[in-house]
Amino acid sequence: MRIVALYGTESGHAEELARGIENAVPQRAVEVINMADAEPGVFVPGTLFLISCATHGGGELPGFAQFLHDDLRDLSPDLIGVRYAMFGLGDTSYEERYLRGARQFDELLAGLGATRVGPFGEHDVMSRQDHVELGVAWARAVLAEIGT
Repeated sequence: MRIVALYGTESGHAEELARGIENAVPQRAVEVINMADAEPGVFVPGTLFLISCATHGGGELPGFAQFLHDDLRDLSPDLIGVRYAMFGLGDTSYEERYLRGARQFDELLAGLGATRVGPFGEHDVMSRQDHVELGVAWARAVLAEIGT
């Protein structure tokens, strides 16, 4: 099974997480893709997407992640058979906007027929926990849950 660590970032934290996942599972080939470089056609059945997405500003998606989100929304491709896991990066001091970027992507993918697997992972910058450590543990748990 193909595994893609897809990320949307402004500050670089989601990319660091995606690279951490790539390095943490050397027995699996993990392809790292920036949402800035992705097109809706990237979502193909038979691929597991480990998605890390930050929330930017007042609850928005990172700039280039927004473009991919909007393209998916406008084209409405059938994503039945696509599996993904979601990890959000945010700041709880933004209260109801906490992880809103990742939640927007999650809602869109599910609405297009994709299936989320594993827990919705999260990192709160206010926790001072290492986002890469948390994200790698999340990715390992997702892979173990689906038997990969």
